[in-house]
Order: sequence, then structure tokens, then C-alpha cells
Amino acid sequence: MFAKAFRVKSNTAIKGSDRRKLRADVMAAFPTLGTDQVSVLVPGKEELNIVKLYAHRGDAVTVYVSGGNPILFEVEKNLYPTVYTLWSYPDLLPAFTTWPPVLEKLVGGADLMLPGLVVPPAGLPQVQKGDLCAIALLGNRAPVAVGVAAMSTAEMLTSGLKGRGFSVLHTYQDHLWRSGDKSSPPSLAPLALDPPDLSEEKESVQADPALQGDLRRLTLEGEEENGEVQRMCEEKSLSEASEDPSVRDLNPDPTDSKTLQEQMDELVQRCFLHALKCQVRKADLPLLTSTFLGSHMLSCCPEGRQLDIKKSSYKKLSKFLQHMQQEQIIQVKELSKGVESIVAVDWKHPRITSFVIAEPSPTSQTIQEGSREQPYHPPDIKSLYCVPASMTLLFQESGHNLVKLDPILCDCILEKNEQHTVMKLPWDSLLTRCLEKLQPVYQVTFPGQEPIVKKGRICPIDITLAQRASNKKVTVVRNLEAYGLDPCSVAAILQQRCQASATVTPAPGAKDSLQVQIQGNQVHHLSRLLLEEYQLPRKHIQGLEKAPKPGKKK
Repeated sequence: MFAKAFRVKSNTAIKGSDRRKLRADVMAAFPTLGTDQVSVLVPGKEELNIVKLYAHRGDAVTVYVSGGNPILFEVEKNLYPTVYTLWSYPDLLPAFTTWPPVLEKLVGGADLMLPGLVVPPAGLPQVQKGDLCAIALLGNRAPVAVGVAAMSTAEMLTSGLKGRGFSVLHTYQDHLWRSGDKSSPPSLAPLALDPPDLSEEKESVQADPALQGDLRRLTLEGEEENGEVQRMCEEKSLSEASEDPSVRDLNPDPTDSKTLQEQMDELVQRCFLHALKCQVRKADLPLLTSTFLGSHMLSCCPEGRQLDIKKSSYKKLSKFLQHMQQEQIIQVKELSKGVESIVAVDWKHPRITSFVIAEPSPTSQTIQEGSREQPYHPPDIKSLYCVPASMTLLFQESGHNLVKLDPILCDCILEKNEQHTVMKLPWDSLLTRCLEKLQPVYQVTFPGQEPIVKKGRICPIDITLAQRASNKKVTVVRNLEAYGLDPCSVAAILQQRCQASATVTPAPGAKDSLQVQIQGNQVHHLSRLLLEEYQLPRKHIQGLEKAPKPGKKK
């Protein structure tokens, strides 16, 4: 369902009544979840969004997003968990196992066929046709796909494990997974279960000698065909497990005696000092404390760590900033009732001047498959010219050396009434006429990829301001895709930094193009994001002059 890119219709925060209804729906759909587990899955106060989208086949899908990750999706009033949820609750659904090489086919949109199943010693889980199931890979219990059983377990055995077994709805590495933090499946050891009592199955098999022979032959053939694949997969899973940082984290260094709260305290202070030293400028003051956290501190969090002040000893941002004010690093004032701002920073304070920004290790810079999203690098954009058919002879015969008006040049660049009157042309006129005949094209080259050449001139990123209901301003951004930027990712960053609602909608008049719309005049945030962080050339961005003018000091 999500093998190809989908189109987002809306992205809104969930209401309190809808949140309660969602909890009730989750408990009804997944009765094995306890009340506490449902409260964790559907939090009471944390941000929870409803994203309505259209899959590439036109299916209307409702996705529930918590903590930046899609946790549930709903199709035709049926609720399904995502792989992010199944990694936290791996036993939520009956799980079937397949070979690791099959995952690539599932990600591409294929259903799971029964010959691809791995039958464990305990036997296949008992399911009925239409039951929701999880699909895991051999050697790891963490599910990598969600599907619906196309037949019951008894029918699977009767068929000799042939035919289509599961209609796959969602997989690890598909576009729904990409809309989250793109984390990899955790390493979960398979459960060691004793084989169940299969007396009923044995009786049915013994009653049909032909079926008994088919199953025996299937088992022998499966051992011969899949023995080598199994050995390769097991060796690969062991080597990957030894290199997987998540596995290493399961065995922490015994010398590390710091509690989680102490580690979070250090991380909060580190992000605070990093933001003051590298991001906040004197011109930014006064700066709302909420903006300081969302736009500066969070962006300074090291890769692989998550900043959560609630897990620190400070519990609240205001308490932490008061502590920093007592150390005379900053000065915080309540400029309006209930709203605090940082009004002064002592950039010469010893804690700021002595703070050293840790260089990222080479291993953290290497992007592993299925890990976090690769850092954005701006493309190399060149304006070129395409030779039309009428000028092919010119460049074939002259070898780009324009020296004289020979018959080829006359045919290519002179008008009909000039054919017998113009014998010579200055170099500048000759080049101007030649370029006017050529067709403009442009070339975009992303690091590590083949150049992309397209006709015409590249459209700049267009930033406009528009009026909406109640005379409210919104900022609209178009043409992000041409520069390798994902509109959904840009919208998520802006929503966090600007503390304003952001939506992604189809761009009017542009096929297969999306636009980002965010409340208020946010051009200055866009300017910093596109020019400083993404390092795009200013000439390819239009509308930056629409940023709000700074207020005059009284």
C-alpha cells in the first residue's frame, strides 16, 4: 500500500475527544493490550497528529503520528499497527517468519507467498482467513511487515504451503516508514517455545495419505533448497548483530555508573551551551524560551540521542533556565504575561568560551542501510544548452571552434534575408546568435548520484505570503522537490521550530508537486534553514525579501 510515495491531504493535531475514541478503538482492535500499554501508545498529553493521505492507488488512509513516528493507520475503518508500534509490542499480532532476501520483494509491493514461509519447530501460528498478522525475518522476532492472512492455517497446510499466504499492507523501508525517524528494527531473539500438541493436525494428515506425502516431499525439498540460504542468512545476521550499535547498547559498560537522569542533565546543558555558542546571535534577542528550545537546543542534540527535559532533574525548561540565570550565563524576563524570553546572554562567560563542540566520529558520519536519514547536501546546479537538430552540423564539423562564416554557419545562425549580404560577424554577435538558437537545459548533481539533466531552466524555490480566513497570514513554499528536499520533512522541521501549524498539500497547477504551508510570516526561519543549514545558493530562492522587518528600538 505504501510501496510508492503517497499524497498528504491534511495534518492536524488530534482533539481530546478523538484521542479518547482512538484509545477505545485500539483496545477493541487489540484486546491483548492492557490499559497501561494503550495509554503509552496513545499518550494523554503528548503531541498526537492525524494525517489524512491518499496512497498511490487512491486508497484514503488515516495515519496517527506520535513523537514523529506513525504508530497506527486506518483504512476503511480498520485499524492497523505500524512497524514502529510492533517493535514496541512484538507479540501484538500472530507472527510468521520468512527468509531475509524476501524482504526486498515485500518492500517493492509484493505479497508474501506460502513457499517463502519458514516453518518453526513449534509449528505455524493458528489464524483464520482475514486475520491481521505480523511478518518477521529468520533470526529476529522484530516484525518487518504487516499483512492480512489470505487463508487459515489449516488451509495453508492443506495446500502444501503453496499459493498466496498474506496480503501485505505495510513494510519496513516503505514510504510510511520513511515518514518517521527511519530507525531500524531492534534485535529481538526468537521465543523458544515447545512444539504444541498437533494431534488434531496429525490426524488430518494421516487421514489423507496423499497430503502426508506432499508435506514430506515439501519438507525435504525445502531443506535442500533453503539450507544454503538459511546458512547465509544466519551468518549475515550474526555479523550484522555484532556491528549493530543497538546490540552493543544491550551490554552497557559496567564502569558507566551515571544514572539516566544524570546523563540527561549533561545532555541538556550540552545542548544549551552549544546553541548559545553556535546559533543564537545578539540580533536574535529577545528570544522566546520556547523558540530557543524548539529551534536551537533540539537541533544541537547529538545524533542518536533524544533531548527530553522531563527526564532530567530539572523537569521543566523554565526551571533549567532559572538555574542558568543564577550562574549569570543568561538573563530571562517575562516580557508579556506568562511568556518568558531570553533578553541577554553573557557570551564571555567561562562556560560558553570553554565549551568545545565534539567532532562527529567517522562511524557516525557513515550512513548505514536502514539507519537515520542521510544528511542533506546541496546539489551542484549548472545551466547548459542543448543543440537543436538545425545546428547539429555546426558542432559536428567545427568542433566547437567558431572561426568563420562558412556555409554551415550561414545556415545555422543567419536569417534568410542575410544569407548573401552578411559575410562576417563580430565574435560577441556570433556567440549571441548561436546561444539564442540553442535550447536551455539544466543539470542537477547530488553527491554520489548520476547527474540529472532536464529541459528548460530550473524553477527556484518560491516563497510567498498569502491571506487566509480572518485575515491571517500564511507562508507557502513551492518547488522543494527540484532540490532534493522532501516537503513533508521540511514541514515537520518548520512546525517544530516555528511552533506553528504546518501542512503539505498538492501545489496548484503543478503535477506531482507538493507545497508546504505554515501559519504566520516564517520567511526568516526559511531563510536560515535553506541558506545556512541546507546551503542552497541564494539565486535559486525567491521571496526571501518578504521576511518581517525587525521592530525599531525605542
